[in-house]
Amino acid sequence: MKLFVFEHCPYCVRAMMAAGYKGIALEKVILQNDDVDSRIRMVGANMVPILQKDDGSYMAESLDIVAYLDAVGGEALLKPAEHEQHIAAWLDKAAYYSSRLLHPRNVRLGLPEYGSEAAVRWYTEKKSALIGMSFDEAFAASAEYMAALEPLFGELDFMLLPSERNNQLGYDDILLFPVLRNLTAVKGLNYGEHIRRYVDEVAELTGVALFDGIAI
Repeated sequence: MKLFVFEHCPYCVRAMMAAGYKGIALEKVILQNDDVDSRIRMVGANMVPILQKDDGSYMAESLDIVAYLDAVGGEALLKPAEHEQHIAAWLDKAAYYSSRLLHPRNVRLGLPEYGSEAAVRWYTEKKSALIGMSFDEAFAASAEYMAALEPLFGELDFMLLPSERNNQLGYDDILLFPVLRNLTAVKGLNYGEHIRRYVDEVAELTGVALFDGIAI
């Protein structure tokens, strides 16, 4: 199987988590951010992640891919979501700050999906319009956004550490971890001890690389 992704995409991280947690050996293919034609050719829409199954067919929609991968081998490992609405509300609350912290950093981290000036330009134009400011403006205000985001992490203390639940992951983790993982690209961001441990433990169980070493 092949998994077509962007490294910065939280929906792609969902699929990467499922593959890693299940121990599925698949080929990860990094698409160029501006290569819309390839995505449309595979699934008829501009979306990632995309899974190419062993029979050559393609599927999209991150949670569908997660469910498919989790069922490989006949035994699903992921627990059903217990806090889906709470997590969704938190992500919505954090989105204003996280988007303005992450979009300008994504193109500065040296990620493979930005392998050309055209890919960087395509992403910059799309996302700067989305946040209503230039990437330079958003990046310059990082301290302000970090200060507003950090207190919100305390609202996630209801999430048990994997080590407190026999290293059992579930759909709550599939929904929450990708955004927290991406925020490791923000140098100096203080998650608080509990949530930082949560991020590290889920990363270890899924094999999803964090951005601490290249954080800006």
